[in-house]
Amino acid sequence: MSKDLSKPFAQEDLATNVLEPPAITDQKAAISARSRRRARRRFSWGQVVLYLILFVLLIYAFFPTFWLISTSIKPQLEAFQNPPTWWPHNPTLFSYQILPADQQGFVTYFKNSLIVGICTTLLTLLAAVPAGYVLSRFRFRGARTLLLVILGTQMFPYVTILISLYTLFRQLNLLNTYPALVLSFTTFSLPFSIWMIKGFCDTLPTDLEDAARVDGSSRLGTLWSIVLPIIIPGVVAVGFFAFLNSWNELLFALTLTSSPDMRLIPPGFVLTYIGEFQDRWPDMMAASVVVSLPIVVMFTLFQKQLVSGLTAGAIKG
Repeated sequence: MSKDLSKPFAQEDLATNVLEPPAITDQKAAISARSRRRARRRFSWGQVVLYLILFVLLIYAFFPTFWLISTSIKPQLEAFQNPPTWWPHNPTLFSYQILPADQQGFVTYFKNSLIVGICTTLLTLLAAVPAGYVLSRFRFRGARTLLLVILGTQMFPYVTILISLYTLFRQLNLLNTYPALVLSFTTFSLPFSIWMIKGFCDTLPTDLEDAARVDGSSRLGTLWSIVLPIIIPGVVAVGFFAFLNSWNELLFALTLTSSPDMRLIPPGFVLTYIGEFQDRWPDMMAASVVVSLPIVVMFTLFQKQLVSGLTAGAIKG
């Protein structure tokens, strides 16, 4: 009986284990190896082209920084040499050494810009976070129109309100004061900041907020204890945006301040290092390197939160 039962299995093994001729096997292996080499060659050339493009873009992006540092360590005469030198023959740190002396007001400009930037950031966040949350969670008549109006303010250049703000601050005796600068810079940053905060809040589910309200939490308590910790990356991105706008502003800072003690960095640099008969480019470049450090430090410390915040509101969950 065992012999009869083994016959079908033996026939099945012979049917399923038929070997291909060696020529066919070698041909398939050669074709497979040729395909892999061709795919590897295409992949390698694509990588080379990609790396070349990225390298060119890197040089294009980094060249202004390189030229800034190079000029800052050049002697005054070499900075005006024609043709210009890519790197100074006799590097010097003289332009950096004269900055702390405050003989040209650099320390004053730096301090004023830091105070105005921090106050502008705090005021922008204090107004944008509740406003963005309300526009995201509450449904009321005219909400869509209000959003369009807020967004529409970004279509007009800020210079159109310069004269109006100057007249208003002069009547209120706020010229040459920190409040005038902080309020004007907050005006520029607030509309876009509200839209960013609203986008971050739109990505959050309402389940946690509903549970907190069932437990007796108020709307303000829910915003503070539930929503705000979740949207911290977005808050950091908005704060960085507001601080950067304040730090780089020139026209309004130049118009609203006339006292040297209240000047910010951009107008201070223009009035100090660019003269009627001579431009002190090495000194200006050295000062520019120093004032760029706060932005670089902020971006380095909050890089993860910034990247997460700038991308979180792009996709609605």
